[in-house]
Amino acid sequence: MAPPKTPQRPPAEQLKARLLAANALFKQGRLSEARQALREIVRRAPALAEGWVGLAHAARAEHDHREALAAFQKAAKLRPGNRSLLAACAQELAETGQTGRAIALLDRLIATQPGDLKARAEKARLLQLEGDFAGAERAFRAALDIAPDNGELYRIFLATKTLEADDPLIDRMERAWARDDLPPLSRAHLGFALAKAMEDSGQTERVFGYLRPANEGIRALHPYDITAREREIDDLIAHFRAHDFAALAPAAPGGFNPVFVTGLPRSGTTLIEQIIASHPKVTGAGELPLFGRAAMRLLTAKGGGYLPLGDIPVQDWAALGADYESAVRKRMGRVGHVTDKAIQTYMVLGPMRLALPSARAIVVRRDPRDTLLSIYMNVFAAGSHLYAYDLVDLARYYRSFERMVDFWREAMPDGFTEVSYEDVVADPEPQSRALVAAAGLEWDPACLAFTGNRRRVDTLSTFQVRQPLYRSSVAKWKRYEDDLSEMLEELERPR
Repeated sequence: MAPPKTPQRPPAEQLKARLLAANALFKQGRLSEARQALREIVRRAPALAEGWVGLAHAARAEHDHREALAAFQKAAKLRPGNRSLLAACAQELAETGQTGRAIALLDRLIATQPGDLKARAEKARLLQLEGDFAGAERAFRAALDIAPDNGELYRIFLATKTLEADDPLIDRMERAWARDDLPPLSRAHLGFALAKAMEDSGQTERVFGYLRPANEGIRALHPYDITAREREIDDLIAHFRAHDFAALAPAAPGGFNPVFVTGLPRSGTTLIEQIIASHPKVTGAGELPLFGRAAMRLLTAKGGGYLPLGDIPVQDWAALGADYESAVRKRMGRVGHVTDKAIQTYMVLGPMRLALPSARAIVVRRDPRDTLLSIYMNVFAAGSHLYAYDLVDLARYYRSFERMVDFWREAMPDGFTEVSYEDVVADPEPQSRALVAAAGLEWDPACLAFTGNRRRVDTLSTFQVRQPLYRSSVAKWKRYEDDLSEMLEELERPR
């Protein structure tokens, strides 16, 4: 038998050209093509660390964290001691559910360089997401000892920590706030942290003195045009109106039964997902921004605008559903019932029925005044939810959400289930039973014991969802009615 062939080494200039071409594909958003090109590069040149790094970033961009982890690990072996690669490995370990190994790797980085703020902050964040709030507090405080004026550290820490009025941390934050040389983004994060500290400590009259400039700071860094969003919703509704979604009979559940939990941020979607995901037959996947993006790509014409749904072959919708199932199972294993809390899914409920006829959709509703206040009091991932930092834009965004949901309710009355956050909080058992039925499942009492579900929660609600149900957030907006006047006026305008 002939020995296996050793991969030939392509000339250095040829490799460089291929890497440049693959990186260009990546920058153009042609991620699958970039990954294929990078796979070929590392196959032909397995000792090329840059190829593995590029493949890792491309896989990460497509939410394939298993391939990203494997590629970063290859690169780290080729560049032993490279701290940025080891930190990237820790991040991907966490993304693939190996949080213990991720924290152990971060501990190694901290041991060799105690002043590594990024490693300490990431360890604190992971402990927080895992529900180890005491461990997270120790880690955050150690990080703040290194960077006492880091606004983002304070903000993330206080998401799961309640301060009393005499806590020395408040004085420390106020001293930092008084400085005029803080970077704008750090100052904005610090403002959000101080606003929460004021509310937690009962100083509600001081909340908006920090909260308004904090939001203005983020808005200045990330301008937003609400009219573009309103046009998008108008265009989608006009486009979908030409299709008869009501004529589509929902299919019986098959082997793969996703349950999409959707709605606005801070409306209770994490709580609703946690209740359903506590069922022994359900796997909670968290927020997977996969289906909505893929559906919009399929709907969008090359020259702009939307393709008529009748022009999209049935097999393309079937392929979209199959691709989604494959992506979920690659990430979560061979699951049957799985929750997906991708909140923007309410925009494509009709296409969901075309691509995934066995899917269930649950739209979560909450008093818009409480929902929008909660959004305004939080910071979202860079580049996302940019409407969140202006009170009038928030109200207009909510009205566009209502228009979209109203349309789907008319277009396919049996296509989704609506649930009220306030009803769930007020009367948990019957509401939870109805939720489980809407997910296509038999009742199980574990769904009422959702605080014991130790799955990782990667949302702003990581703390709240592990607490017993409480009603203190209902009608919270009334505490700040004067500060919210422009938002309240916009909400009351005729539609």
